[in-house]
Amino acid sequence: MAELTATQEAFGQRQITYREAVAEGIAREMRRDPAVVCLGEDIGAAGGVFKTTAGLFEEFGPGRVWDTPISEQAIVGAAMGAAMTGMRPVAEIMFSDFLACCWDYLANEIPKVRYMTGGQVTVPLVVRTANGGGLGFGAQHSQATENWAFTVPGLKIAAPSTPADVVGMMASAIRSDDPVVFFEHKGLFASKGPPAPPDHVVELGKAAVVREGADITLVALASMVPVALAAAERLAAEGIDAEVVDLRCLIPLDVSTVLASLAKTSRLTIVEENPYQGGWGATLVSVVADEGFGLLDAPVRRVAGECVPLPFADALEERVIPTVDKVMTAVRTLTAY
Repeated sequence: MAELTATQEAFGQRQITYREAVAEGIAREMRRDPAVVCLGEDIGAAGGVFKTTAGLFEEFGPGRVWDTPISEQAIVGAAMGAAMTGMRPVAEIMFSDFLACCWDYLANEIPKVRYMTGGQVTVPLVVRTANGGGLGFGAQHSQATENWAFTVPGLKIAAPSTPADVVGMMASAIRSDDPVVFFEHKGLFASKGPPAPPDHVVELGKAAVVREGADITLVALASMVPVALAAAERLAAEGIDAEVVDLRCLIPLDVSTVLASLAKTSRLTIVEENPYQGGWGATLVSVVADEGFGLLDAPVRRVAGECVPLPFADALEERVIPTVDKVMTAVRTLTAY
């Protein structure tokens, strides 16, 4: 991979990491709009615990990049107040598991302000957070929590899988007049991809078909997208042609792209890191049943996380989180149906 990247860069195909794209996406919006500010624990001179805000403090200074106390309530509460008075804050919660510490603001206050004031007050803020497992961080630092936010009306939910999408979706999130929870997957931080072009904006709620196929549709989000793609490549050697859809967002949810893919393939497998119980895939399956039942030639399968706390040991964690082999097994079952 290192040799491939060096060759690409030699021919002008520069690669950047996912974590670099986070900082770049925020920086572009801070340069464009002076109302954009950042706040969170150690995001200033330290550049963030995952180095996703590296360079922001040096470029924009303490007036726009605020280091906060270790208090999720303080971070999100301050962001809410700033947003209500005309700023566009980007608040970082270090681990998505810690959204539980500020859940009243995120579930009961922020998403309701615009509705309860009849549109007189908006809360244009972004809550960024490092999400997901696969790195052995243990039960309290490894959860995929998109399904928590998915239950709350009034929040938009973004979860990009590539560096370019990080930049483009960050632009849309910061410009949104509705609050956005922006999930950055820890397992993708070191991954590389082409940089985003200038002025790159990806509309929230637009899924992407990242691999064309004719036999079955795989729908995935965030770190499960490369898992689905790897499974599709291995299945191709068995004569199974899988199409892979990267949802990119849960709210707005792009059902139309999923149904269009299903019209070609007639089979559907959903790959989600969230626990099977209450996962977002269950909602997508119900919508497909309502709006696209006639397109199906086989039952729908969900490959999801197990309903247990995330183990610390890597061998056990792999048993809980969806893997390429688990996806391939589900696909083989459906294509033989």
